[in-house]
Amino acid sequence: MNKLINILKNISHKYASKWLVLLFDLCVVAFTFFLAYIIRFNFVIDFDFTVFLKQVPFVLVAALVSFLVVNSHKGVVRFTGVKDVINLIIGINILATILIVVTFLSRQYYFDRIFDIPGSIIYIHLLLNIFFLVGIKFFIKSLYRSIVTDFEVKKAVLIYGAGTSGMITYDAVTNDPKSNIEVVGFIDDNDSKSGKKINLLNVYHPEKITKAFIEKNKIDEVIISIQNIDSNKLLQITSNLFALNLKVKIVPAVKNWIDGDLSFGQIQDLNLEDLLGREPININNPMLAEEYNNKIIIVTGAAGSIGSELVRKLSRYDFKKLILVDNAESNLYDIQQELHRSGIINIESIVADIRNKVRINNIFDFYKPEIVFHAAAYKHVPLMEQSPYEAVSVNVKGTKNLIDLSVKYGVNKFILISTDKAVNPTNVMGATKRIAEMIVCCQNNTPSGKTKFIITRFGNVLGSNGSVIPLFKKQIESGGPLTVTHKDIIRYFMTIPEAAQLVLEASAMGLGHEIFVFDMGKPVKIYDLAINMITLSGFRFPEDISIKITGLRPGEKIFEELLVDGENTKPTYNEKIMIAKCKPINIGNMQENIEELCNLGPNSQNIEIVSKIKDIVLEYNPNNSKYDVLNIRK
Repeated sequence: MNKLINILKNISHKYASKWLVLLFDLCVVAFTFFLAYIIRFNFVIDFDFTVFLKQVPFVLVAALVSFLVVNSHKGVVRFTGVKDVINLIIGINILATILIVVTFLSRQYYFDRIFDIPGSIIYIHLLLNIFFLVGIKFFIKSLYRSIVTDFEVKKAVLIYGAGTSGMITYDAVTNDPKSNIEVVGFIDDNDSKSGKKINLLNVYHPEKITKAFIEKNKIDEVIISIQNIDSNKLLQITSNLFALNLKVKIVPAVKNWIDGDLSFGQIQDLNLEDLLGREPININNPMLAEEYNNKIIIVTGAAGSIGSELVRKLSRYDFKKLILVDNAESNLYDIQQELHRSGIINIESIVADIRNKVRINNIFDFYKPEIVFHAAAYKHVPLMEQSPYEAVSVNVKGTKNLIDLSVKYGVNKFILISTDKAVNPTNVMGATKRIAEMIVCCQNNTPSGKTKFIITRFGNVLGSNGSVIPLFKKQIESGGPLTVTHKDIIRYFMTIPEAAQLVLEASAMGLGHEIFVFDMGKPVKIYDLAINMITLSGFRFPEDISIKITGLRPGEKIFEELLVDGENTKPTYNEKIMIAKCKPINIGNMQENIEELCNLGPNSQNIEIVSKIKDIVLEYNPNNSKYDVLNIRK
C-alpha cells in the first residue's frame, strides 16, 4: 500500500505538457460535438453521419484557434482556479461564436454543408463543453488533491470572520491542492450571521467556542480573516483562542496579497508584532531622501539594536558618507559586513568610545558630519542601579561630549534617542537619560550656532538586546519557567524597524526644540505577553511551561509614561507622531550641577553620584532600591 501511495505521489509531482492538455481538450470537444448530435436527435443516430464526420475537423480547427487565443492550455490543471475557469469559458464561447458566424455565412452564400451546423447543435455543444471541460479539470484537481493529501492527517480548522475576507480565505484554503486543512466552520460575533450556514458550514458565535466544543470537533487551529481589524480586538480574540490551547494564524492585509489574490501560502502564523495592541507605524515621507542624500552622517551606538537598524534604513539613501561609531568591536564588524554584502561601501566603521572626547573630536574634525544620530547608551536598568558612575559617564558625559562637538563643528542636526524611562524616572538609567534630554533642551534655550537639537522618545523596543522578548525566548527554549517581575506590570512596545523609522522621520521633520513622542496605543501587560509567547511557541500554559513572579527589580515601575509634567503635545501630519516642547529649565544651576556630576570620579560613592543625579532631576524618585533613602531628603 505504501509503495502504491509513493508511486501515485511521484506521478503527481510531474506536470503534463501544455500540448497534451490542448490535445485532451480537443478530444473532449470532439466527443461533446458527437454527444450534442445524439441529444439533438433524441439519442438516435438519425442524422447524416458522413456530414457529421466531415464537420468534426472543422469544429476541431475552430476549437484549436479559440483555445490558442485565450491560452487555456497553458494553465496547470491541478491548480485550476476561478480565473482559469473564466478563461476557459471565454474560449468555449469564442468557439461557439465561430461556428455560428460560419454557419450563417454558409447559409448566406451557400457554402459546403460541412459548414452548416444546426443552431441547436451549436448551443447544446456550448453547454456540454462548459460542463465537461470545466468538470474534468476540477475532477483532475480533486484527484490530485486526494493523492497528495488524503493519505495525510488533515487539520480541522475554523475561520474567524464570515465576511468577504472569510469567504476568500475559505476558497484559498480549499482550492490549494497541497493544503492539508479541512475547514469545519466559521466564527463570527455578528448575531445576524451566527447560527446560519455558509457553503453548508455552520457559523458559530465566539461564545460557542468552548473547550468542550474544541474537543468534540477536534479543532486544531483558527485562521483569523478580518480585514482592518482593530488591534485591541485582535489582541482580545487571540488571547481567548490561546486560552483554549488553539493555534492561531492570520490573513494578511489585502494590500499584501500577490496580484490582489490571496494564496494559501500567504496565511501566516501570528507573530509578536500582531500582539502589540496597536497599529504599526508606516512612514512614507518623500522628504527623507532630500534630508539624507549627499549628507555626511554619524551614528553612535551603530552596532546596537536601534543603531544598527537605523544604519540599515539610512543605507537606502544616497548619502555622501555614513560613519558607524561603537565600542562593541564584534557587533560593529557584523553590521559593517552586512552592509558590504548589500553593496554599500561608502561607510566607515570606527571603534571608539563616546566618553573619550579627544577621540570623538578627531572623528568630527576629519569627517565634518552634517547629521548626528546619538543612539549610544547604557540602557539596562538593574545593571545601572549597581553602576551609576558608568551610567553617568556614557548617558550624561558621553552625550555632553557629542553635543559640544556638534556645536563646535556646526552639525546641522543632532538627534538624541531617548526612552520613556526618562519620564518621572525611578531608576538611575532613566534619570541619566533624562539629564541627557535636559542638556539637549539647554542647547535649545541658548545660542548654540546652527545646530538643531531634536529628541525622540519611545517605549520598549520589541526584540532589542536585553529586552523581555529575547529573555522569554531563551527561557522557553530551556523549558521555563518564564520570569515576570509583577503580574500587573505593563509596558508600551514598538518594533525595532518602527523605532528607526521614527528617528528618521524626526530628523526630517524636526526644526529644533522638539521632543518627538510616538502614539504607542494601548500598553501590553507583560504577564499576558508571556502567556501568548508560550502558546505561540507551541506549548501550553501552565501545563508545559509556567510563569514565575519574581518581584519588582530595583528601580522598576509598574507602568511607564511618555510625557514629563509640563510637556504638552501637538499633532503632526502623521497621526502616530506627536511633538512635545521641552519643559522650561532653570539653566544656571542645572549646568553647574551637570558639570559637577560629570567630574565625579570612579572612586566616588554610588550614593554620592545618585544624590547629585537627584539634585538635577527633581522628579527622580528612586523606587525599590537602596537609593530610596534619598526620597526623604528635603
